[in-house]
Amino acid sequence: MLTLDRAKEINDSMVTEPQLRIHAMNVMAAMGAMAEHFHENKEHWMAVGYLHDYDYEKYPDEHLQHTEQALLDSGVEEWEVRAVLSHGYGLCTDVEPLTNLEKSLYTVDELTGIIQACARMRPMGIRDLTAKSVIKKFKDKRFAAKCNREVILDGCNRLGMELREVIEVCIEGMRPYAEEIGLMGTEVC
Repeated sequence: MLTLDRAKEINDSMVTEPQLRIHAMNVMAAMGAMAEHFHENKEHWMAVGYLHDYDYEKYPDEHLQHTEQALLDSGVEEWEVRAVLSHGYGLCTDVEPLTNLEKSLYTVDELTGIIQACARMRPMGIRDLTAKSVIKKFKDKRFAAKCNREVILDGCNRLGMELREVIEVCIEGMRPYAEEIGLMGTEVC
């Protein structure tokens, strides 16, 4: 089973851009919280989350087309690779998210971008961010416009969860990593 240390080793050998590493950490943190929500292995879900954009920096226009064999060759198990591939469902793969792990990754990949953008606008960063604030910005299609809201809503539906609940879980998961992901805000407490 993929460990978080191994996922970081594999991902960081390919991903060098700071913003992509921060995104990997955002998704990692949110996936850990989703694992707790579903009573699953937190570290394993975090590892899959950290590794999800393995080929994006090198192949942005062919995202996930250079992932499968490379991850298998690195010792990542087939079902873990499938989870990584499923986050691009309907966008760049036809791997439908079926398990809670896959559905969660599919959903939080886009959602963490909106949460991050919201937190960056606040003096307290993510430390006092609420789901209500995120939902307000979620409704504004111009805000964090590259984050695919249809995917997020489809993912919530697949998970059988309300958008607000998934946002709350993700915020709680990301909050402990606020300093590492640059979401502490500007106001000192």
